[in-house]
Amino acid sequence: MQKKQLKIYIIYSILIVLILLLQAIVYSDISVDDLKKEYANENSKFTEIDGMQVHYRDEGKGFPIVLVHGTASSLHTWDDWTKSLTKNYRIIRMDLPAFGITGPNANADYSVKSYTNFLHQLLTKLKVDKFHLAGNSLGGNIAWNYAAEYPNKVEKLILVDPSGLPTNKPQPAIFKMAKTPVLNSLFLYITPKFFIKKNMSEVYANESKITDELVTRYHKMALRVGNRQAFIDRAKTDFKLGEKANYDKLKSIKTPTLLIWGAKDNWIPLNNGKRMDSIMQNSKLVVLENSGHVPMEENPTESLEILKTFLID
Repeated sequence: MQKKQLKIYIIYSILIVLILLLQAIVYSDISVDDLKKEYANENSKFTEIDGMQVHYRDEGKGFPIVLVHGTASSLHTWDDWTKSLTKNYRIIRMDLPAFGITGPNANADYSVKSYTNFLHQLLTKLKVDKFHLAGNSLGGNIAWNYAAEYPNKVEKLILVDPSGLPTNKPQPAIFKMAKTPVLNSLFLYITPKFFIKKNMSEVYANESKITDELVTRYHKMALRVGNRQAFIDRAKTDFKLGEKANYDKLKSIKTPTLLIWGAKDNWIPLNNGKRMDSIMQNSKLVVLENSGHVPMEENPTESLEILKTFLID
């Protein structure tokens, strides 16, 4: 009888340990209301576009500057730029569909064309007709496509490590995982904080600048209801129109363009910046030697000075 009880006790103990382990690695979705409490503020506004409640901020006064973030990010990536630029400009930024508080769209269309149309709808709603447009990574891709389609609206174009041209780099691990069956299913439930930190270490040149507060924000935004599935859907979207199609579109842009590139960008290497600069008709490339993929976040002061000089020239 004692052996039987001991066996039951051991099995019970193992089950408890397994439950605790599952609780430690399985991360539940975070509600929109909880994210609003922590990451929305008095400047946060919401407007409906294609059934989504889009989170955006419209701050400051003066000529408008529109800021568009990259994949898995949010409007908060522009916090440092915004604090400075709102002294002289009207700054508009938003959480793109699939990310931040905005979250997924109903049709799961995350093509650049869809994003460009989304941006146009938002700016039309805000009655913004002429503006400077800046974008990082995916946001940069959206920005230059927007400038190509609406050349009379964009006064100056600022591209920070933008995507849009093929690279000689292997695809980042997070995108490979999102495209891989089974692994992407696990991603819907197992999204540990250390995984987010590892991903950030790939986009920052100086890991000491990756604070726990920063990792926590990215992590919680990733856990927003629907965002993990949206990330998988976004990763599966084929953004390649073909190199010639993108080449022709980039070449058609006559808008004065500033290319800011981190020399230590491991996702979209500097060589892409040089190629993009050679393709565009009216561009200037400035390289930040101590930056990775997100210079406006990693080195805001240095990148801001470059931006401000470009805006007043």
